[in-house]
Amino acid sequence: MTTTEIPLVRSDEPAPARSPHLRQLDLYRVVTFALVILIHVIGSTTFQQDVVADAIQTPLHLTREAFFALTAFVLVLGYRDRPVLAGKFWRKRFPLVAVPYVVWTVIYRVYSLITSDQPFGSIGAQLRTLGLDLLTGNAWYHMYFMLVTLQVYLLFPLLAKLFDLIRRRPWTVLAVSGTIQAAVAIFMSYPPAVLGYGFVSQFFATFVVYQFYMLLGTAAALHFEAVHAWLRTHSRWVLLAMAGGLVIAETGYFVSVRFGEWPEMASDAFRPYLIPWFVAAIAGIYLAGARWAESRQRGGRFVSWAVNRSFAVFLTHPIAIALLDPLFVYVGDKFGAPWTTLVAYPATIALTFGIVEVLRRLPWSKALTGRARVPVRA
Repeated sequence: MTTTEIPLVRSDEPAPARSPHLRQLDLYRVVTFALVILIHVIGSTTFQQDVVADAIQTPLHLTREAFFALTAFVLVLGYRDRPVLAGKFWRKRFPLVAVPYVVWTVIYRVYSLITSDQPFGSIGAQLRTLGLDLLTGNAWYHMYFMLVTLQVYLLFPLLAKLFDLIRRRPWTVLAVSGTIQAAVAIFMSYPPAVLGYGFVSQFFATFVVYQFYMLLGTAAALHFEAVHAWLRTHSRWVLLAMAGGLVIAETGYFVSVRFGEWPEMASDAFRPYLIPWFVAAIAGIYLAGARWAESRQRGGRFVSWAVNRSFAVFLTHPIAIALLDPLFVYVGDKFGAPWTTLVAYPATIALTFGIVEVLRRLPWSKALTGRARVPVRA
């Protein structure tokens, strides 16, 4: 029996204290991280207002929603049948993200100073900027994810108090949460003129704009056996939902552009017309992982290896993109689009894993990558 073929547990039977490792989540992580790198590479190798490039990026925004759904799913699956002791939970979870978050905020701040043409300014001003980066997740364009993850950890003991409600009324909870999510998306995409985009952008690094996907992951974990069984027996419906969601997403994007929206804004991750696609894509990636886990798991060793480095890959890939910029410029000047992106993507993956392998062998690997040091062979 594979880990995806978990039998339903009767309500009168004691549940196991810990959930088994779900191999399908390994592929889920690898696919999603690959898409994270892809969207950042496309953004770094195309013009901001490139209609086609932004159309490609529009559905790729699913990565952040997929990860927050996964984060909640994994946490809840591990604690759904045992109490969440807030202090113990925080002591265990916070350092795993908080320490790399602080370290990489400093690294990216220093990198910005080294590569910027702006004057250094006073040490006091730089420390204030660093403090603001820590509070807002703005040290680099991907650091918000870690800040929101810390918020999830902070709120998880409170979420645990809702487990019984979500068990009994999952559809009601998701309906209310989904309505709030749609309202938030509309507010952030079409804010009142008096507030403007600058005001709503302050919410990007808060759990509020991802709460529906967190509750989606929570509900899926609390009803895991039933959800897994449904997805496996209704794969065609999942594929149809993905196709329909993608059509809605792209139609919303092109209609927005047609009526005067800048392509970069029309492809923003918080557009309400992306919500159906996000939900369907999350289900689709899980389903792909489930089928892979139930097969002979071709490439299983590589997937396990990549998952072990996934957090470090997330932390470091923007550095790789920045270091490769001269290559991107050269290819772009000589060959133009889309060759720049086609060359940049595998080059970024290769350099990122090269950086990660070096970091994983340093004595302070855990602070840099969230993982223990890989033993160095003599």
